[in-house]
Amino acid sequence: MQRSATTAYLEHVAVFVRDIHWHIRFFAQVLGLTLREIDGPPEAPRQYWTLGGLQLIAAPEFDGPEGRLAHLGVMCADLEAALAAAAAFGVTALPQGRHWLRLPDGLAVELIQACPANCVDRARAIDPRAGA
Repeated sequence: MQRSATTAYLEHVAVFVRDIHWHIRFFAQVLGLTLREIDGPPEAPRQYWTLGGLQLIAAPEFDGPEGRLAHLGVMCADLEAALAAAAAFGVTALPQGRHWLRLPDGLAVELIQACPANCVDRARAIDPRAGA
């Protein structure tokens, strides 16, 4: 098995939703995923990040039966190593910046430098199923 260029973990999943307020209430009241960060005023947020790794993006024009995946946010211990390794796969940089990648099947991935870098190892050491 080949060693990876860096260690990382999935930090957030971003989803387009028609009714952002409904989704905010649902995830807070059902799962306790409360506010971490907000983009825009609380009465009309454009984006809403929860503790627990969910990013909701307001897309009122969406008319599908379910939310749409916007991108995966991946926290990297060494962003530069991850970008160098990704380049070998021929991925495409997105307009948002060189740390935003489009994979061949269309999946968008946002690579984020962890600060401090060792927090990635600490996060990966958590095993929520250890007692199961």
